[in-house]
Amino acid sequence: MKLPSWLCPSDANRPPLLRLFLLLAHLSQFTQAITFDPVPSANLNLDNLGQVGLAGDFNGISLYEFEGQNENGFNTNGSQSVLARFPDGGFATLASADAGIQAMCSFIMQDGAMAGVVVGGNFTSLGGIESPGAALFNQNTSAITPLTGLSGQVSALLCDEDTNTVYVGGSFKGANSTNAVAWVGTAGWTNLPFSGFNGPVTSITKASNGHIVFGGSFTGLGNATGPSLPDQQIINISGANITSGSSTSTAGFSDPSNIVCKTSGIDGAGNTWLLADNTPGFWKASFGFGFEPTKLRLWNTHQDGRGTQTWRYTAFPIDGIMNFTYIDPTTGQNASCTSECPLSSNSSIKYQDFHFVNVIGMNGFQIDISAWYGAGGGLDGIELFENDIFSYAIDTFNEPTCAGIQTASTATNTGPWVVTPSQQSSSEYLTATLSGSESASVVFLPDIKQSGNYSVNMYTPGCIQDNTCTTRGRVNITGVMSTGTTNSGFQTDIFQTNNYDKYDQIYFGYIEAGSASFRPSVTLSPAPGQDIPNLSIVAHRVGFTLISSSGGLNSLFEYDPTQAVVDTSTFINSTFDQAGASLPTGAGVNALQTLGDMTYVGGNFTTTTFNNIFAVSTSGTSSLSGSGLNGQVMTMLLNGTLLYVGGKFSNTSTGGSIGLSNVAVYDTSKNTWSALGAGVNGLVTNIVPLLMNITSDQPETVITLTGDFTQIIAFGNNDSVAVTGFAVWVPSHNNWLQNLPISTMAIDGELTASAGLPGGGYLFAGSLSSSQLSANGAAVLSSGISAFPVHIQTATAGSSNSLSKRATSSQNVSGVVTGLFYDNGGRNVTILGGHFTATGSNGSDVNNLVFINGSNSDTVTGVGPSLSQDSTILSLALQGDTLYAGGILTGTVNGASVNGLISFNLITSTFDTQPPALAGGDVNAISVRPSSADVYVAGSFSEAGSLSCPAVCVFSASQWDRPGSTLGGIANAMVWGSQNYLVVGGALSVNGVNTSLATYNVKAQNWTAGVGATAIPGPVTALAAATSDASQVWVAGTATNGSTFLMKFDGTNWNSVSALLASGSTIRGLQVLSLSKNHASSSLVPASETLMITGALNIPGFGNASAALFNGTTFQPFALTTTAANTGGSLSQIFSQNQNFFSTSGRHLAKGFVVLIALGIALVLTFLLVVAGLIADRLRKRREGYSYVSTDAFDRSGGMSRVPPEQLFSSLGQGRSGVEKQSTMI
Repeated sequence: MKLPSWLCPSDANRPPLLRLFLLLAHLSQFTQAITFDPVPSANLNLDNLGQVGLAGDFNGISLYEFEGQNENGFNTNGSQSVLARFPDGGFATLASADAGIQAMCSFIMQDGAMAGVVVGGNFTSLGGIESPGAALFNQNTSAITPLTGLSGQVSALLCDEDTNTVYVGGSFKGANSTNAVAWVGTAGWTNLPFSGFNGPVTSITKASNGHIVFGGSFTGLGNATGPSLPDQQIINISGANITSGSSTSTAGFSDPSNIVCKTSGIDGAGNTWLLADNTPGFWKASFGFGFEPTKLRLWNTHQDGRGTQTWRYTAFPIDGIMNFTYIDPTTGQNASCTSECPLSSNSSIKYQDFHFVNVIGMNGFQIDISAWYGAGGGLDGIELFENDIFSYAIDTFNEPTCAGIQTASTATNTGPWVVTPSQQSSSEYLTATLSGSESASVVFLPDIKQSGNYSVNMYTPGCIQDNTCTTRGRVNITGVMSTGTTNSGFQTDIFQTNNYDKYDQIYFGYIEAGSASFRPSVTLSPAPGQDIPNLSIVAHRVGFTLISSSGGLNSLFEYDPTQAVVDTSTFINSTFDQAGASLPTGAGVNALQTLGDMTYVGGNFTTTTFNNIFAVSTSGTSSLSGSGLNGQVMTMLLNGTLLYVGGKFSNTSTGGSIGLSNVAVYDTSKNTWSALGAGVNGLVTNIVPLLMNITSDQPETVITLTGDFTQIIAFGNNDSVAVTGFAVWVPSHNNWLQNLPISTMAIDGELTASAGLPGGGYLFAGSLSSSQLSANGAAVLSSGISAFPVHIQTATAGSSNSLSKRATSSQNVSGVVTGLFYDNGGRNVTILGGHFTATGSNGSDVNNLVFINGSNSDTVTGVGPSLSQDSTILSLALQGDTLYAGGILTGTVNGASVNGLISFNLITSTFDTQPPALAGGDVNAISVRPSSADVYVAGSFSEAGSLSCPAVCVFSASQWDRPGSTLGGIANAMVWGSQNYLVVGGALSVNGVNTSLATYNVKAQNWTAGVGATAIPGPVTALAAATSDASQVWVAGTATNGSTFLMKFDGTNWNSVSALLASGSTIRGLQVLSLSKNHASSSLVPASETLMITGALNIPGFGNASAALFNGTTFQPFALTTTAANTGGSLSQIFSQNQNFFSTSGRHLAKGFVVLIALGIALVLTFLLVVAGLIADRLRKRREGYSYVSTDAFDRSGGMSRVPPEQLFSSLGQGRSGVEKQSTMI
């Protein structure tokens, strides 16, 4: 792949950090398959500007170089993506899922062909394509192939090249298996010989003997166990829409609802439904929910000798006639029927039961009566049963109260719930839209008739059908499962952002049967801390599946792929099966890793010899050092001989290992545990390796942690670091990336899985926010980007009072707002101002104004405590060796109060005598008048010292002066066109007339409203000269209607380009820059120049950017930023050492320079003419025979008196009389 030359054609000038990133790109060969299109080069020519910097409010920054880069933060709604690396090291989203991705593996066939990367999780769609649980990702084309047929969550994958098989585990149903199934070659889903497990699978590995080892929370092979008393859940027919055809006209017998909830079998009006005489007919029920019935119970009528003789059952929406088995009441033998099922006319038979041969999902059914006894058919009662145990949020879908069930399933709710039509879902459901502090909840109460171990699943309708995908979030699920005080309940969160219907396993364990004194319950409510306006939450149903408690296994199973049949009697011969059998009841295996002939098993279990982790080989089990860990192991990763372990623990089981807080590393070759610093303060759920360039030209493996933690714990000389569930360990430095004082990429979010690709490189699963450079608030811009040698922490915003004073200004009030380079006398000092805290070279905090002395080993200093920490520096300017800093600042300098503006001597590093304090507002801009000592200050102030001086004031000769007397309002920006021509933008008034732009003539000392400035729709907050003399200018701001405007004055007319920016854009800075290569001709921007816009921009067709380049017709993103708050950042301005922004070609010199040059040329020509004349005269005299006369005896003083020069020239300029006087003297 050819990488683009970004700022200039030569790659040799790239900064070291960027070159390291590009080296990583060359080493990562997967880019041969996954390519990224480079964007057109910016072609900026920064040669004449010296040092250049970018200032803003950000924690990471990237130059826009490849299509697909963006400022998007990582997802917090539970959805994840398939990710790849950009050539610069950042992460690109290749395909987004609507939920989590738990596992990935590269599916390589026996012949070496790459079939694709298998992706598994609890998603229902990947890349916008419906693919519940699993999909195949093509690494060459990014195409998605849904692996349809699963329902539920995939948690583990193993791609086995030797058998062309992908082993899949999780909590799902697929083919005729539960929780484990195989995808074989191109044949698709294939049942394993044991049809899965009776509990979820969380990990799969291949042992050294070639056998496949499954780990999870199961006790036996095969599908989940049904209850010991089947068909106990009654389907509520009373809430269905009941209709009939060909009913009798006899009063009291025509209503088809007569037979609902009637189990007495007593004939009569109101209890019996009859057909018209000698007429076939039907009875139909349509439901608002789906169900899978297992048994139908019918009561025949005997009213007046009538009754139904034969019937058939049609299921909807499949419109299929169902098959049944039943016991023939005459013979007592099993029988079957389809289209003509019989009912007995024997009045002693109260009812008959018919069992469904096939369990089929449906939401309605119809009974067609084709033959009858006596004068016509009819029924006395009907009931429908299922094995599934459900509790629905809509209570009318639960078991009927008329059934007289003591613990019938039910549900209660609080909050603004409304019924939502089913559309694509299996049933109607409840939806609540919440704003502010509103809350809502649903309590599900199931009908649990048998105590035992259950798998509990929460069913969630898809968001596409009800258009709530953008407002869906996270819900909190709590449950009370038994009356005991230990492990009697659970709590978990699930995301509801799924595009299509899904279910999540929310609990696996013991549930006590319901009784008069206890009911198991599950409560759904919105999770706290969600910043989603009009949050939508949905409630559908909760399902309970009984799990067998004695199947010969316990959380581990070893499978031999060469055996077509699994013999349960051989469990005793497997060291894995026996290892599982040694675990206590209720144990769970969460992670498996194989190294050589040893497989490491991690989970939640305690025995007399090992806890939560142990090793298994062909010779048996072995304990790890310290007898394992004192808490649950959730995840493991092998990197060479080092086993990284994450979970919820604090030490080994025997103690004595310091710093093992939720993460540790086990050296398999030494049988020792080591700490990663001091660990993290919460649960670690995923460990994924990653290649990064740290300090060398070779990328190295770092270890990423994802989980439910908020802090990297302090250790050694390292302070604690606040994080959002993501941390990176750098083994080569034995420290966390967040602690290293080096320039690296910025990365945050979550990584859950990775898959190696043939030939090198990786794909990843997760959701990340990444940038080329981790830098806070400021970055160096040259041919790439690099960091300033200073550590800046994220600053808090200014007070609300300060903000209100600057209502018309769009400058940042946090981060770095402005900067400049001080180079007088060969010095090299970078000065940054804003609202931030930096770390000084002596370890002290430096607030809001920082100096980086490149002439003194990059020493970092500040101005001391004189300024309030709440201050914000908005503008900087140099006048000689004096720094002027202005903004929202207060403090005490040399015993006197300062406000708005300070001066600081850069030679002595002390405060000068300060300008009298400003009053009534703040300083927004400072600019020194060219070729003078006059410092012009602009802002919202009204007084300078005792002088009334609104908007713009001049500090000169140690005092304030008011320029002119007619300007008022608020000034936000200034630019000089010449020594005597100043342009000011803001919310101004000239002679009492409001204007957004004004010009000042220094010689005439008068203000004038900008030509045509009434066309500007609001206060100007950003201003830049479009020509060197500022006869043309660019302005930007926020219009009075709230929209963003960007306009150019071409010397005659105003031209708006605001329509090219989307709503929500904020422009903070403008600057015209020269190009190394011309762009297409434009009337707004010369071909050799471009306009850089900085701020927080929304570019149509792209999205958010912090800086963009405008060539007169289109915007091209230039810089993208991110923040620790997981949002896009912003840039306030570009600043440079020199102000030579305009290219020299096609420019006119000032008249004074033209006159001087013309005079010089005339003098040269005159001199040449005189020389030529002298030469010609000499040649003529030589030809005519002239000879030199000796002057040796000549009295040089005898012919003329000496005249002093002052007398000779004193008459010049004195007129005629002066000349005469001089003549007299001579």
